[in-house]
Amino acid sequence: MTEMTGREAFMRVLEDEGVEYLFGNPGTTELPIMDVLVDHPRLRYVLALQEAVVVGMADGYSRASGRLSCVNIHVAPGLGNAIGAIYNAKFAGSPVLITAGQHDKGHGLTEPMLHDDLVSMAAPVVKWSVEVERVEDLPRVVHRAAKVAQTPPSGPVFVSLPGNVLTGSAEVDLGAATPVDSRTRPSDEALERMAERLLSAGAPVIIAGHEVYSSDASSELAAVAELLGAPVYNQSTPYLAVFSTDHPLFMGEITRDQVRVRRSLEPHDLLLMAGGDGLRMSVPGPVEPLPSGLPIIQVGTRDWELGKNYPAEIALDADVKETLRALLPVLEGRLTPARREAARRRTEAVQANNWAAQRKALTGKAQEFSSASPIRAEYLMMQIAGTLPEDAVVVDEGITSTRTLLGLLSVRERQRYYGLASGGIGWGIAGAIGVQLALPERPVVAVIGDGSSMYSIQALWTAAHLNLPITFVIANNGGYTILKERLIAFGGASVAKETIIGMDFNPPIDFTGLAASLGVNSRRVENPADIAEALRSAMAEPGPVLLDVAIHDGYRG
Repeated sequence: MTEMTGREAFMRVLEDEGVEYLFGNPGTTELPIMDVLVDHPRLRYVLALQEAVVVGMADGYSRASGRLSCVNIHVAPGLGNAIGAIYNAKFAGSPVLITAGQHDKGHGLTEPMLHDDLVSMAAPVVKWSVEVERVEDLPRVVHRAAKVAQTPPSGPVFVSLPGNVLTGSAEVDLGAATPVDSRTRPSDEALERMAERLLSAGAPVIIAGHEVYSSDASSELAAVAELLGAPVYNQSTPYLAVFSTDHPLFMGEITRDQVRVRRSLEPHDLLLMAGGDGLRMSVPGPVEPLPSGLPIIQVGTRDWELGKNYPAEIALDADVKETLRALLPVLEGRLTPARREAARRRTEAVQANNWAAQRKALTGKAQEFSSASPIRAEYLMMQIAGTLPEDAVVVDEGITSTRTLLGLLSVRERQRYYGLASGGIGWGIAGAIGVQLALPERPVVAVIGDGSSMYSIQALWTAAHLNLPITFVIANNGGYTILKERLIAFGGASVAKETIIGMDFNPPIDFTGLAASLGVNSRRVENPADIAEALRSAMAEPGPVLLDVAIHDGYRG
């Protein structure tokens, strides 16, 4: 037991938990933490100019590193600003420890300015939400929060830090971190049943979910797919790299188009969903994405997702990597020559329409727009995919403009690609900063829609402040194209009258001017012939560069 202040105990616990960065936007109730930072140089403070940006950076860092990140934001309005970004981190399963300063215990009873019940505000979007009551409790609470955030299914947690707890002193036991090894595998009986069910299928198919990334199970999944001759699709919301595009069995993303998903799955008689809910849709569709009666085997650590929308014949609450690793010898032991031959024939049949074949067709179509003005999004994506070096990391929040990106970009390892997890826009610019901090030796290219960028454009300042080598590509089509597309599909009166309200940026946004005002070098690109050179020049710069690429609005075809 040692006498110390709450703020000192907080910093010591973060260091013990291995936290490298504290992402923040401070206010008055956070000043005790800001004051003590000078005594803890190992813990780097990353300043952002708005709370959603703060959480987005931490989310990107935790996704790319797999490590705990910590956020410090300001009371009720600051937490309110951050809620949407916390929602994103929740869907991504990012282990982010979110803290906010709170008014002194007791003073809060008077309901001073900026006061509210922070624990209740945060609770719907985090795994655990709590307020520290005493200085003595602070180490235990923060260690517990770190454990909860990192234990699968991982995700954000929230801790409210009252001012008198941070400034007060007490005899404190700092405790220690408790890493939880949760890499469980199913029973031998379950594995035998799973293996026999997979091998008895005449046309199995696999959807790879986010836990294939988080458990680093891509190679094990590939081995299972090869034994079965089963095509592999990326989940319907492809925000992580879960399978190598080089693999002959990879088919690309399953999409969120219910008709298209159903068409892709109808030839199959068994679906293996590895990690998460691989069939999360967006807007309603005319049909269910899952063909009637298609049996499912589902494995993952998010028990809520198991059988959530469609009943699973076999549901295994277990680590994906450990399950597949244990499954492989069981499959091998049950493979007969006839089964091996059937798997070989299925593999051969898949290659006529796998990702590589689809990419060739997409490239041909994109090449047709090589001289189109304004630049077509398909051609921009082709140039990005063809210009980036293999070690470049891509952050994607292009929404409509990047629809073809994953059909063109080679993704051979798990840290190649990070996309929007929840659908809540505004993550991309901030997330790219966190990703770059997690992977400092690799170039980062962030492709962001113009509308999406305006939710977090101030994140550019942090990139400039830290002089991070990030290339930001703004796909600038001058408005909310996705909404225009949906409105046309809806067929409303405004479409009939050819008048669409509230979806165009007029006057146009000057992204090069905005970037310059935030300390980032920038360039406008309007000629398709200039794209590759602009990308190479930007990536050669030691600090951040923004490319404002004028593209066709897309919704008119």
